[in-house]
Amino acid sequence: MYWRLSNLYFWFFALLGGMLPYWSLYLEARGFGYLQIATLMASIQLTKIVAPSVWGWLGDRSGQRVRLVRVGAIGGALCFAGVFLEPGFSGLLLAMLAFTFFWNAILPLYEVITLRTLGPERDRYGKVRLWGSVGFIGAVALVGAVLERVPVSALPWLLLPVFAGIALSTFLVPAERGERRRSLPAGSLGRVLWQRAVLAFFLMNFLLQVSHGPYYTFFSIHLERHGYGKFSIGLLWSLGVLAEIALFLVMHRLQRHLSLRRIALGALLLTALRWGVIADLTGGLALLLLAQLLHAASYGALHALSVQYIHGYFGQAHHGQGQALYSGLSFGAGGAVGAWMSGLLVEYLGTGAAFWGGAVAATLALLVAWWGIRAPAESR
Repeated sequence: MYWRLSNLYFWFFALLGGMLPYWSLYLEARGFGYLQIATLMASIQLTKIVAPSVWGWLGDRSGQRVRLVRVGAIGGALCFAGVFLEPGFSGLLLAMLAFTFFWNAILPLYEVITLRTLGPERDRYGKVRLWGSVGFIGAVALVGAVLERVPVSALPWLLLPVFAGIALSTFLVPAERGERRRSLPAGSLGRVLWQRAVLAFFLMNFLLQVSHGPYYTFFSIHLERHGYGKFSIGLLWSLGVLAEIALFLVMHRLQRHLSLRRIALGALLLTALRWGVIADLTGGLALLLLAQLLHAASYGALHALSVQYIHGYFGQAHHGQGQALYSGLSFGAGGAVGAWMSGLLVEYLGTGAAFWGGAVAATLALLVAWWGIRAPAESR
């Protein structure tokens, strides 16, 4: 059962690892301008605004989550095939939006499947989910090594085996265990949302993901301009994920000694520092390595706290809606706005200016957190 569950995580994040660090380089090689690259990269985030809610609703309504995961995997692969036609900007944007709408359906549905399949053994979730990080790191390193020897225009072909792995692994997914539906006191979702601490939480995460826009869109281009090869770029991306894994392993210890609010403020301060280092000190390898280790703060710590925050404020009655809002407003809207705004800055001022823009957004997130972030009562 463990390997059947882990398999899809491995292939899903392997696709992200093979694509995210190198897709902007592929688009640049295709001759697209920086604003066009930013728009195409933003499409990966844009569909997260609606896809988790739509597919989550279908899963709850039909109860056929395993079947919907298969539809997402196969539909995403078919839509991605449009890339091989080498369309212009509009055609590629349409293909990317269609592909990511299906692809972004897989993970939220599969998280529910995994937790329900594990049942009382949910403490094993971390060991299952860990294989996603292994897939990401392996794909980043392997694709980076291959691209040192072949032109980056070959990237879509390198991703084909990963799409096949995703599709095949969906047919190894175990059927969900049935569970009795319990009527929960729903309360008012609006009353939850209009709390100062909840408004601050969503605004903080929106700004946090805006600050990540230059990283996910132009980090590889920024490194290449400073003389780093594709394999080195891949290793630097992998280092960030390794730091994130290490943080997850010790997060429970940090929370014993520091409050949720203090961890959030500290992580946001380190995030702003990270973008400043990347903006102007990329040529110094030691400082760049340190900046990548800070991915543990800018993603790992803040994501772990966000999951706890949603559970505490939204409770069981609105947990699904809280997760959908978190994904849509932060990774979706925030990520898309950050990608597009970074494109503007790169177009007119350069990649360094885009990362300084990220530092400003992270600083604004820090101020919002200072104003409104408060731990749920059960976490204080």
